[in-house]
Parts: sequence; structure tokens; C-alpha cells
Amino acid sequence: MPNVAFDLECTSPVAIGVGPADYDATPPFSPGRAYPEYSFCPAPHPNHAYETVRETLRLLGLDAARFGTPEWDPLACVVVPGDMVVLKPNFVRDFRETHPDPADCLTTHGTVLRAVIDYVYKALDGKGRIIIADAPQNDCDFEAVCRQAGLAEIQRFYRERAGFNIEVYDLRPEKADKIDGVIVGHSRLPGDPAGYVKINLGRHSAFYEINHLCHLLYGSEYDMSELRRHQSGDVHEYLISRTVLSADVVISLPKLKAHKKTGLTVNMKNLVGINGNKNWLPHHREGTPLEGGDQFADSRWVRRLERRVVERFKRAFPLLGPIRPLVAGPVKGLGKRVFGDTNRDTIRSGNWYGNDTTWRMCLDLNRILVYADAEGNWQDAPARRFFSLVDGIIAGEGNGPLDPTPRPAGVILAGFNPVAVDLVAARLMGFDYQKIPLLRCALENHPLTLADFSAQDVEVVSNHEGYHGSLGGIDGSLGFQPHFGWKGHIELETRGVHLERSTV
Repeated sequence: MPNVAFDLECTSPVAIGVGPADYDATPPFSPGRAYPEYSFCPAPHPNHAYETVRETLRLLGLDAARFGTPEWDPLACVVVPGDMVVLKPNFVRDFRETHPDPADCLTTHGTVLRAVIDYVYKALDGKGRIIIADAPQNDCDFEAVCRQAGLAEIQRFYRERAGFNIEVYDLRPEKADKIDGVIVGHSRLPGDPAGYVKINLGRHSAFYEINHLCHLLYGSEYDMSELRRHQSGDVHEYLISRTVLSADVVISLPKLKAHKKTGLTVNMKNLVGINGNKNWLPHHREGTPLEGGDQFADSRWVRRLERRVVERFKRAFPLLGPIRPLVAGPVKGLGKRVFGDTNRDTIRSGNWYGNDTTWRMCLDLNRILVYADAEGNWQDAPARRFFSLVDGIIAGEGNGPLDPTPRPAGVILAGFNPVAVDLVAARLMGFDYQKIPLLRCALENHPLTLADFSAQDVEVVSNHEGYHGSLGGIDGSLGFQPHFGWKGHIELETRGVHLERSTV
């Protein structure tokens, strides 16, 4: 078995591969060149994104002695024949909030998935399982996302050329039916065929220190009582996909994007998609800052009024039964006119730099992925192997994660520790990790440690001279626009921001 698990000590670098900022291939996204290690026929057209993935794996020094030969097997350090490998993309939703076109900035692109699948398959030597799994936004059309990613064509390619089955799972047990963003009902889904595991972090949860505020927590739907049953006192629990927890290897394939609740979404935020019930996931605390909430960025009377009105609407709306679809749109439109539009200039639902909730939920999920086994029992060492490869060919800035503006960046990031990779991603985007609670707190000492290193220990390798060296040496020249609720509060102030070790 490979000796690489979660790289808690950051003994290997993070790689940044730089290439053309476009996806120029079509499904099933075969490479456009006959690489020595590639065992199938190449496509007759270029595939530059595939080439950037390959170059990024080379930059990490994986199986370096055999690079350029048919035996080159870069993921053999993390995958062995017989393994069950779960690929976790970011399939958040099939459409952008205010745009009819989903665009390539929204979800992990099929080209990146295909390249990783090829190298996982080579490491498996045809023996084992490859599962693509995600629990996207509760109103996502999963079949539409799969079509956008070309998954049917990739599956067909492997069935016909290799006699190998690529499995694809929507991990949600149900889908929310919405009108203008208002939930009017639910549709049952098959969910994870292996079921789910309930896992309680108890006093190790990041929410334990704010138990006195947990009665204010809001999840993904109107029923706040459901969330509070799972987040109070010594109970801080989550419903996790058993398929993910049963994996020998998890490969995270996030999209590089700005995020309205956590500043950015890369690996650590990507784990929201391993859940079986998103309403167990705290997203913000109801109320203004003076009331102990982080729903709004200020405590003006209009926000206090909005909270009371919306609370009453959420209690009454489920009682309207069959007329809910008729009133959802008009009520939502009236709310925008009176209280402002969330997607334009109004901060609500914890969509700002003061969100003190979502980062805690993300830390909890990351600790579960590292230390919980398939039965939900805690282990003293990492319970599975991990690898990360980030799709930043066309990234997303501004109103992420659901309505980002495309940012052609032409980058792929890769590494063995999600915190290290996310630190590099933040720096590359021009963000200061010390201003992002998700990253700053991930470096703190904890019994279930995620990173036994400091930010200054992170080394970067790249085929771009400006990105090679220490984390502090990256000048943040991509200069992503943050979400408007984070603008002016997250950007790097100077090129050489001082990197200090974070401790409790």
C-alpha cells in the first residue's frame, strides 16, 4: 500500500501548472497527443487542459524517474490496484443564478475529470473502482450537470475501450423544488447506494465553543428545528456518504472560485458535497451582529425588520400547501423590491466577510474526512489516502459560488494536503489567508489536526517563474475580484505579506 495518506506535515510541495486558459476538447476529452504512458488512441484535435493536468503531475515529481516512458504512473503513490477511488468534483449546480448560460466557470470541467480518470485507471491496472460522487446544491439538476461534464461519453469510452465501469452517484436523498429560489416541495432521489453514516464531533466540533449561539443556526431550508437537533450541547453531528467514507482514496477536484460565505471555495469548502442532508449543515446564524447573528453585516432597523418578516413567512409558507407555487414568485419579487437583491448589492444570509458559521462547518467536515472510518469511528491517524487537483483553467470570481464571472486563469493546482493547496490557491487569487477564517483556523492546533505545518512551510513548484518558491513569494498577480460582501476585507495589502505560524 502507498505510504502517502493525508500529508499532515506538508512534506511535499503544491504544484501550479500554467497553460492556455480554455477547454478546447470535446467529450470524451481524450488527449490530443500520443503520450508514452497513454494506452488508448489520442483524439485528432488538441486538448490543452489535459496537457496542463499532465504537466502539473510532472511538476510534483510523481514517479519522476519514469516520466516520458510508457511506465510513467504518477498516481501510483496514492492509488494501488484493487482500491475504491472516489473522485469528488464541484458539481454545485447546472445553472448560474442570474445567467442562462452555466459557463465553464461554475463546475469542474469534464476535461479535468477525464485526465484524472486516465491516471487513476493506470494506477489501478484495471482492478478496482472509480466513482464520481457529489451532493450538489439542493435544487441542482444532476443529470444536466453530468451532460455538461460529458460524463456519459467518458463512461461509454471506458466501457467500450477498456471494459471498465466508471460509476456516477448523486449523493442527495432528495431534491428541492424551487420557484424563484423559494422551496415549494421536494422530490425523492435514490441517494448514496451505500447509505449514510451519522457522525458526531461533540466537543471537537468548531461549533462547541459557540454553543450559546447555536440556537440561531440556519441550515439550507426553512426547518431550523431540524438543524438545531444536530447542533447543540455535546451534539455536533453530520450525515455523511458511506461511499465516501468507504473509499481507500478520495481525490478532490474542486473549481477555483470566489465564495460569498467563505471567501473562496477550493478543497475545504468542496466537502459540503459529501453530505446526505444539507439541512444539517449550518450556513449562518439568524439575526444581526448585535443579536449574535451573522445573517446581516449591520444592525440597522431595516435588517431587524427583514429578519422578523422573513421568519414569519418561513413559518407560514409550508402551511400554504398547493398554492405555494402560485405565491412564491410574487413574494420573492416583493422582498427584493423592499429589502434589496442578494445577487446585486445586498448582504444577507451570511454572505459577507463576517460569516462566523460556514467556516466552522467546513472544518468539521474536513476532520471527518481525515479521521472517521466507514462506520463513523474515529481513528488516531488518517483513515484514507487523499489527493487534490484544482480546476482553475477557467475559474470564477465575483458572485461565487453560484453566479461567478468567468476568469480565464489557465492554472491547475495539485497536492496532497487540502489546507496547503487552498493556501496556495488563496495567494494565487490575490487573497490574504489570514483574513479568511477557514484557512487561518485550519492551521490552528487541534486534537484532530488538519495541518501540522505553518503557512511559511508551504513550498510551491511551477512552470511559471513567478509562482515557484515559497508561498509568500507568490505575488497574487491574478487579482481575483472577491464577492462584494468580502471586497475590501480579503485582498492582499502588499506583495510580501508576512506569514506567521497560527497557534491556539
